[in-house]
Amino acid sequence: MPFGSTMWLRHAFASTLFVAVWLLQGIHCYLLTGDNWRTAKAIARQLSIPSQQVYAEVLPAGKAGVVRDLQAKGRVVAMVGDGINDSPALAAADVGIAIGSGTDIAVEAADYVLMRDDLEQVLVALDLSKKTFRRIQWNFVWAMGYNVVMIPIAAGTLYPEFHVQMPPWVAGGCMVFSSVSVVLSSLLLRRYKPPQVVARSVLVE
Repeated sequence: MPFGSTMWLRHAFASTLFVAVWLLQGIHCYLLTGDNWRTAKAIARQLSIPSQQVYAEVLPAGKAGVVRDLQAKGRVVAMVGDGINDSPALAAADVGIAIGSGTDIAVEAADYVLMRDDLEQVLVALDLSKKTFRRIQWNFVWAMGYNVVMIPIAAGTLYPEFHVQMPPWVAGGCMVFSSVSVVLSSLLLRRYKPPQVVARSVLVE
């Protein structure tokens, strides 16, 4: 999920800690709920969400409609929800994130499912997504550069001037190395560690 995307929150128990981290990352947080305005405003104040980004007493179809309105403005919308009422909006959002303890319909409509009832996992999902995308970019640049250099050499471009020719078995080994190196680079993501301590220390300081 790129910076500047819109994160929808529905949970009254959302932690101020993690919402603050989202704000620090440039993510616009909205509160979208079917509860009354008094409850919604109280939660929004606790989470430091601006009143103009709070929607209360919204029906399921209305939630999906607001998501589409933001998308029409060019925003990338992600929604976090757990109930049947959230399903239309989860399906309409660019990225739907369901709480694992939510209803089956919400889980089915979402793109991602958090295995624990903890909004901290949204931070982990965002961070892991960014690191995965950066790894994809690095693999693409490495593979492209490697092949741009090695394919002409394997084809014999150095032979006319330097009389250097790559044997077929060496060229085949270089091709295998290209694929293996990309796979090994991707496997480094298995060493990923969630940024829990970092997120907490930023806010404590």
